[in-house]
Amino acid sequence: MADYQMLTVVVSEIERVTPEIVCFTLIRPDGGPLPPFTGGSHIIVQMTQGERQYSNAYSLMNDPADRRCYQIGVRLEADSRGGSRFMHQQVAVGDRLLISAPQNMFALADAPGHLMIAGGIGITPFIAQGYELARRGQEFSLHYCYRNDDSGAFRDSLGQPPFAGRVHEHCSSRGQRLDVPRLLADVDPHTHIYCCGPASLNTEVQQVAAALGIQRERIHVEQFAIENKSGAAFTLALARSGTTLTVGPDMTIIQAIENSKAAKVECLCREGICGTCETTILEGEADHRDQYLSEEERAAQKSLLICCSRARGNKLVLDL
Repeated sequence: MADYQMLTVVVSEIERVTPEIVCFTLIRPDGGPLPPFTGGSHIIVQMTQGERQYSNAYSLMNDPADRRCYQIGVRLEADSRGGSRFMHQQVAVGDRLLISAPQNMFALADAPGHLMIAGGIGITPFIAQGYELARRGQEFSLHYCYRNDDSGAFRDSLGQPPFAGRVHEHCSSRGQRLDVPRLLADVDPHTHIYCCGPASLNTEVQQVAAALGIQRERIHVEQFAIENKSGAAFTLALARSGTTLTVGPDMTIIQAIENSKAAKVECLCREGICGTCETTILEGEADHRDQYLSEEERAAQKSLLICCSRARGNKLVLDL
């Protein structure tokens, strides 16, 4: 189970980049340096509104060498659970926020070449990674896919060093959709491939790479929102509390536990990212939907993340 250090930051600047994307600059209250991070890192922002609390993960997008601030890009989601709406509508310059120290599940490999594919707000981790790769002296190219001009954020920054000449834009409203099979067919066998965007783009890149025989270890994917947490209903037994619950088709395990008040479980992100809700499996198998556990950990069926994963079968017994 992950253990996150939390720290308080001050919002020093807010910039509206597009009608639906805002960039927040965060600094320490005393103006000192923030904890170090590497390209691909994220933080979890905790927000409190009355009795409601939201926790969202956001990629750090500024140069990792500049520890005076953190910058995050926040897209207002149409089906927001409250977090992105809170950031857009409630947060002002001078406000204090509680954030986690940076964690990295989308780190750069040590390779001679790097091919990056971004979809929409998925551009943010690649900005920090571009600075890092430029300092390493390693080659990279970035393909940026977006719907229209209102959703193509940070394009001015991408026209400047170290990105100038390395960015290829694909605007679907202008008929410039990225041809993933053609792009991956020409990739050098030593190049690592990174994708961050909606599930459809991530899945396409993974499927095309597999069909082309590209080694799995060369493919790196990140997606902060789990688009499907639903499934067949199942019985959930909590061994320590002696409680048996039914997890409905459109309910997560953690929601069932919280609704019944059967156990208290810490969970920061609720999107299978942070690992704080990792729970031991005593009986049954999990349908893993997180991005935190490794393939080996998933196959071992020793634990699951209860914020997004489900039972693979009719019953699951957990150590709660």
